[in-house]
Amino acid sequence: MAHGTSRTAAIFITTLLTCLAALLLPAPAQAASLQEVRDFGYNPSGIKMFVYVPATVAAKPAVVVGVHWCHGTAQDFYTGTQYASLADRYGYIVIYPSAVSSDGCWDVHSPSVLTHNGGGDAQGIVSMVKYVQQHYNGDPGRTFVTGHSSGGMMTNVLLGSYPDVFQAGASFAGVPFGCFAGPASWNTDCAEGRVNKTAQQWGDLVRGAYPGYSGPRPRVQLWHGTEDDVLRFANFGEAIEQWTNVLGVSATPTSTEYNTPRSTWTRTRYGSQVEAIREQGQPHNLQILADEAIRFFGIGQQPAGTSLVGAQSGRCLDVASASHTNGAAAQLWDCNGGTNQQWTSTSGGELRVYGDKCLDATGQGTSAGTTVQIWDCNGQANQKWATQSDGSIKGTQSGLCLDATNQGTANGTRIALWTCSGTANQKWIRR
Repeated sequence: MAHGTSRTAAIFITTLLTCLAALLLPAPAQAASLQEVRDFGYNPSGIKMFVYVPATVAAKPAVVVGVHWCHGTAQDFYTGTQYASLADRYGYIVIYPSAVSSDGCWDVHSPSVLTHNGGGDAQGIVSMVKYVQQHYNGDPGRTFVTGHSSGGMMTNVLLGSYPDVFQAGASFAGVPFGCFAGPASWNTDCAEGRVNKTAQQWGDLVRGAYPGYSGPRPRVQLWHGTEDDVLRFANFGEAIEQWTNVLGVSATPTSTEYNTPRSTWTRTRYGSQVEAIREQGQPHNLQILADEAIRFFGIGQQPAGTSLVGAQSGRCLDVASASHTNGAAAQLWDCNGGTNQQWTSTSGGELRVYGDKCLDATGQGTSAGTTVQIWDCNGQANQKWATQSDGSIKGTQSGLCLDATNQGTANGTRIALWTCSGTANQKWIRR
């Protein structure tokens, strides 16, 4: 009897110690999943909020709002796009709003959403953003929005009505801000591409959404399929007119890249503020390249570097036409703070721009007069540079210095390799 009692007590103690040990051990990492959040703040139209927080979150994470299409849900946009998997890689947080209308479409037509703090679906989404910023330490300086179809239209609505909340947006198969304005939720004239306004008129619609606002405006990325039979392709051109006007840049592209980011597609850029991708042959349900949107937002890229100012010219080392294309020329240009003038020195001796392009001696040339360009960073010797004590920058492979050709000082002066001479056209000041 005593022996049986002792054995029972031993089993009890062993079990108790095992349980206590389990409690003391750190819990295994839980796979991230889509979670609903209720009571997130002012929500005038009763829309729903879902959030995806990756298992590993950045210290002050960027926030991306992903807005679904008509007849869709937050879950559809979550499973149908790559924003969550990219969040796993880069540590940002994704908000997935879900519409509650009978057709699953967003209100992009009423005065409430086309007015700053006017209410409606738009202000409910802004409440979601503020909730994530407060409860997850989301970065107010890196808050973005993207969406497709009705969600693409809502992207433009949010960029227009809340320029103080979002730093950039990517609209897939949308229409310009205010194009659907009117009493009905569906605007056939806009959908069919029959609403044509001047750039000034389109811009005035955006400026009128938040009268008196004088702060920075968000950058805009636009995507549209040429065979879109729901929201006609004509809306693509109208949206370009609108946002270039709002952002104060020319509607003439500063760069045009063919067969990018897919074969037969065309990317045009308007400074560093507006980027437009024509998806040749694509229907309304076009390809959503989430990684390209994330790149445009600047998530996952190296922090902006410094400007390199020519001591003789007072102008900056610049990538011509703000191009991201391999082979784009390095030149002098008026300093303007653009991303095409921000250079980051790496521990490997690279001079990076845009986070993923390197200053490169063309053709791996090592002779005086070899021009320099940008190219995909590849670790080769023609992409290695060393800053000298006098401010000159010497190519590791060539032993030659970055030189403003012919001692030029004008905008567009090409940068080339030349025998190091200590002259002012070879000296660079970091700012």
